[in-house]
Amino acid sequence: MSDRPVISMPNPLTDVTGLILAGGQGRRMGGRDKGLELLGGVSLVAHVCERLAGRVAEVLISANRHLERYRCLADRVVTDAEGGFQGPLMGIYSGLRAATTPWVLVVPCDTPLLPPDLVDRMVAGVGRHRIAVAHDGERLHPVVVLLERALAEDLHAALAAGERKVGRWFERHAWTRVDFSDCPEAFGNLNSEEDKRRLEARLDEESRP
Repeated sequence: MSDRPVISMPNPLTDVTGLILAGGQGRRMGGRDKGLELLGGVSLVAHVCERLAGRVAEVLISANRHLERYRCLADRVVTDAEGGFQGPLMGIYSGLRAATTPWVLVVPCDTPLLPPDLVDRMVAGVGRHRIAVAHDGERLHPVVVLLERALAEDLHAALAAGERKVGRWFERHAWTRVDFSDCPEAFGNLNSEEDKRRLEARLDEESRP
């Protein structure tokens, strides 16, 4: 598929919506709502909101339970268009459908150390493509992704056909990777108590003068 022509680089404050995925079942955390897990006394999703707030036009949270608690943290809360906890692709589709900007930057709720300049770097890296995916120098992070809202219809068709793999859907479109090899630790996520201790130590380091 050929790359699309670009007229101008998106302006994050007017053209990009931030979408935090917090709608999963939290299976690896014993079914707990991972976005509301505390890290240093602050919920994971609040840490992530802080990385986006003031850097994008609007912050949405994709959630399927504890909606009132999430509404206190973002501009809007979006529930999955279809029930049954169908995974991140359904959350991404629901966010694309709800967004009002031409671009959506998706991030997971369990990565509290995302780079402060994530938004600007993702926007600068998308170039002539429709999708830009973060790469930490060793691997892709498919749910740290900037993509065109106009892809919602195609994603809906893919979901209707049974697609649930994020990376496999990306392959249908012109996509690129954005290099974050200078800060791979920024993409560490929380799936266990050991992860929690590690991330708390890093947050403590980050807060020191």
